[in-house]
Amino acid sequence: MADTSMQNILQGISVLELGQVLAGPFAGAIFADLGAEVIKLERIEGGDDARTMGAAFRYGDALNFHVFNRGKKSVAIDLKSPDGMAAFERLAAQADIFVHNMRPGVTQALGIDGAALCQRHPQLIYCEISAFGHTGPMQMQPGYEPLIQAFSGLSSINGGPQDPPMRSGASVCDQGTGMWAVIGALALLQRRGHTGQGGVVSTSLLETALGWVGQKADAHANLGRLPERHRSGHPGFVPYESFETQDAPILICCGNDRLFTKFAIELGHPEWIDDPRFSSNRNRLANKIVLLELLVPLLQTQPRAAWITRFNAAGVPCAPVNSVAEALADPQVQALKMQSRVPNEDFVLTALPISFDGERPEHRFVAPRLGQHNQEFNVSKKT
Repeated sequence: MADTSMQNILQGISVLELGQVLAGPFAGAIFADLGAEVIKLERIEGGDDARTMGAAFRYGDALNFHVFNRGKKSVAIDLKSPDGMAAFERLAAQADIFVHNMRPGVTQALGIDGAALCQRHPQLIYCEISAFGHTGPMQMQPGYEPLIQAFSGLSSINGGPQDPPMRSGASVCDQGTGMWAVIGALALLQRRGHTGQGGVVSTSLLETALGWVGQKADAHANLGRLPERHRSGHPGFVPYESFETQDAPILICCGNDRLFTKFAIELGHPEWIDDPRFSSNRNRLANKIVLLELLVPLLQTQPRAAWITRFNAAGVPCAPVNSVAEALADPQVQALKMQSRVPNEDFVLTALPISFDGERPEHRFVAPRLGQHNQEFNVSKKT
């Protein structure tokens, strides 16, 4: 009987991943953490480029490779050789899901594009990840995270009014696209349970970026309004941003008039509640500069910890503006156990941000060495 525990929720599902660096491998890592068998196909010479993206961390591979390839099995294969292609077809015939983020045109040249492969293997759920999408004049162009952030307008909404456009610190397009690939695959897996047929999931870094920009894009499309840039604030609420205190920054979120009332009382200025300049959020938006001129010096009179204690007691949402190290050390983050030790290894990796029945999926095993599992799947390392 199959193990139905949370750790093996996708046990029995076979995933074939032909992924490089981030978006495709991140999708594969999600499947692996959820219990699927993920077979990572790599070039015989060098394998996934992520293996050398940085200094050697463990087993000669960079930390980035370990982050996005835990829990997988590696098969080194030459897809340009007849023997390698024969091995690929055999693996594809046994797979439930195939995911790739190869350069545009590569799968077509190899004859393993979605239409061709699904015709030969109609049960297969085929997930293709590209930079600019599966249609349009730029569909054949490659792309990378910062390039897509720039092209999509995402960079233009980051930072403050006087800052140049800047990329997000996290790879939100790459990793977000990997997540969409998984969501699409699971949706088609559900459909296949009724029809017996697989299908093609298409997603891209650009579509993901446009999804993240959607709120701003919709305001422009419907209202003709370009987004204002707020370094840490929000265009719809005041006060709703970070402020300097006596020693460190704090972020305060008064998302409605009730919270502003609590905020004003805690600051010792109950008269602000009935002040026509500040009595409603719309009034505060119109008089934001005036309100901030009052708030900024006031918040600098006490250290951050004191304000956090006071605001928490009053029910005013606030948080320290933490560094990564400070966030990891926080008791709340510690309680979530997002950093999970890799079994039989001496290091930890960030786990999936999801729990089932109160349990978070754990890493199953360390990222594979190149071609480590060729013999298990009867694939010659020469193919």
